[in-house]
Amino acid sequence: MDTALHPAIARRSDAAANTSGPSPLPGAQTVSVVAVYRLSEAGRKASLLAGGNGRERQQVALDVPVTRLHLVHVEPNGTARLKLKPRFELRGESQRVVRVEESPQYDAPPSTDALLQDAARSHQLEATYQAQGVSQRSTRLETSRTWRDEVAVAFLSDANRRAITHPSPTPRRCVLATDRGRMDFDAKRDRGAARDVPLEAYRRFHADLRARRERAQDDVATFHAAHAEKQRLVGEWTTEHGTDDQRARLAAGVLPLEEIVEAMTAQAFAMVAHLPAYGRDGAARLQAHLRNVPAYADAVVSASALAVTTRYLTEASSAQWAVMQQVKAAVPDAQVFLRERVLSWTADPKAPRPRIVTVLGFMKVGPLTLRREFCIPDMCSAMPECDGGPEN
Repeated sequence: MDTALHPAIARRSDAAANTSGPSPLPGAQTVSVVAVYRLSEAGRKASLLAGGNGRERQQVALDVPVTRLHLVHVEPNGTARLKLKPRFELRGESQRVVRVEESPQYDAPPSTDALLQDAARSHQLEATYQAQGVSQRSTRLETSRTWRDEVAVAFLSDANRRAITHPSPTPRRCVLATDRGRMDFDAKRDRGAARDVPLEAYRRFHADLRARRERAQDDVATFHAAHAEKQRLVGEWTTEHGTDDQRARLAAGVLPLEEIVEAMTAQAFAMVAHLPAYGRDGAARLQAHLRNVPAYADAVVSASALAVTTRYLTEASSAQWAVMQQVKAAVPDAQVFLRERVLSWTADPKAPRPRIVTVLGFMKVGPLTLRREFCIPDMCSAMPECDGGPEN
């Protein structure tokens, strides 16, 4: 405990009439309480000049009439303290009451009446602070309720909106994503439109699940129907054009579908069989191209280190156009495009990148796709290096 001030408060004597303000009436009942306050630097100097200890935190004992016990707080250990901490003050032009978690500070040791007046003022402002807090909470609650109702109405009026699926909606609870974050809805807790949100979210959630199952079933049915049609077409072609070995394997049910599709493709593009076909050997092509460069004479390009950038070309050279016309004339039902590939080595981004241009022709026979890709002279074999970077 700090030493009490001298002579402002601590030394009480019969000369109490020297203190400002009214004094307790003779014989009036009083309670001895402890008051704790702080002194500024100026106050600490004044305390020293008055014979005090000059400390920032001061603690003094004073008698408080029982009529002012509302300004006193009694701790569980029986110590009675004057209510100076926390204190309540008016701040700013808005005259809002704020709570300050510190004892009051003075520039001079205060008198008993000054401490009582400050405690009384803080006590009055405390009631205003409590009412202010109730009003603010009420305002926040009303704002939150209004926003909740707006979200609920918007959700219920828009059939395309959905609740968050994790956690899954239930007839009682659901969670919606809003511009202000997640918002929980509870059918037993909420009122108004918000009360109807969980059940509607639950209905929409299960409607989506049913629709998803139906789409999956449709996809499976479509897949099986397409596969059955492919098998029918392959069976018809094999019966008419296949070899004896292929017919035997077809009858045994062990004929690979891909084998017959390849045979059908070769038949469809037989008129341009003289054109060199492009093989998917990009790693070998890139490695051969790099080894023609002295700096990469020992390069080894694996399939995992190959990067291929492709695009369809909208312009054609005379050589490219000639190949395209050959394919179109030989296979009128085929769609023909120019395709460019740029091969790059991921192990060395600065390595030369060859550019390959091919003619792609494909046609549909029911659900089957017959596809051939042909090299263009001086575009596949020579593999000239690409001037720029890979194009997307």
